[in-house]
Amino acid sequence: MLVSLQLGSLIAPAYACGCGAMVVHRDSEVAVDRETSAVGWDGTTEQIVMRLTVRGNAPDAAWIMPVPHRATVELGDAALFSELKAITAPVTEERHYFWPRDKDWPFGGSGNASGDGAPAPSAAAPVEVVGRERLGPFDVARLAATDPAALEGWLEENGFELPDRLATALTPYVEQKWEYVAVRLAPQEQGSRLSGTLDPLRLRFASDRLVYPMRLSRLAATPQSLDLYVLADHRMEPRGAIGGRPPKVAYAGRVDPAKESYEALAAVTGGKPVFLTAIGQYFPSPERIDGDHELRATADDTPYRTVVYRDELLTVGGVPAWLLTLLGAAVVVVVALLLVVRARRRRPVPPPPPVFAPPPLR
Repeated sequence: MLVSLQLGSLIAPAYACGCGAMVVHRDSEVAVDRETSAVGWDGTTEQIVMRLTVRGNAPDAAWIMPVPHRATVELGDAALFSELKAITAPVTEERHYFWPRDKDWPFGGSGNASGDGAPAPSAAAPVEVVGRERLGPFDVARLAATDPAALEGWLEENGFELPDRLATALTPYVEQKWEYVAVRLAPQEQGSRLSGTLDPLRLRFASDRLVYPMRLSRLAATPQSLDLYVLADHRMEPRGAIGGRPPKVAYAGRVDPAKESYEALAAVTGGKPVFLTAIGQYFPSPERIDGDHELRATADDTPYRTVVYRDELLTVGGVPAWLLTLLGAAVVVVVALLLVVRARRRRPVPPPPPVFAPPPLR
């Protein structure tokens, strides 16, 4: 099972947001400030729990996500994301340094360092609406499309315009005979604008591989950051960088959600212990993204956790150790000098050599 967190700033026309695409009216603006997704896979079925935080002046928007097989959609549990954040949080450790730094006395500071759903068309139509539900603020349509032009027609019927670049980006999914989940996002209050954290959606569909759709993110206008939290039997890793910087592991370890009282996570994993791997990746040039993320098991299950160090000046009894060391060295030098002086004073003075008188003259 996989959990992903993606951050971005996507202003209208907002083509990409993580594993989906956002479309708004031509005269509107919307930004996806945060996209959090929890994805689970048992070898045959994949599930994605996604929550969006948006802002802008759009009265509504359409969000499109490609899926390899027909999906079911329901509301998800927002508590899942709080639990995952708590599990993977870095640990803080104290690390001491000896010599004073800029913020320490005598350079500065006090010496205390601180680590500051529309009716279905006919069966022959290129877009088939296989289901439609109203879930909280979402109008969800599950579509089976044979070409991007058909998806464009559905969007136009619902008041949206499919950008040319997005239509082109969807072509590989159409060629693979993937389907789409199209979600109309709208405020619950009439006349309000689309803004704030939306209720999470939970999607389920058949899948014979652990895949996280990323291809549409190549349309993003700004760099993309992606955090993947993978829950499986073993430690997991992406097969490749897919156009971004090399992925980095932020956490790896076995988790027992039932024993540790993570109820929302236990609902996703079936209450079974799993191995959690947190992977971070940065895409400075989203246009270089050339595929979807596929994940595989690593050679071993080596645990790992990110450590954040808080640097503290080494002190003894509240006094900087370096100062005590210098004072101690000064005392040693002074004592040594005093001992030398004292030793010299106590050294016996030898008598002067005898003066011999010359023999008398005869």
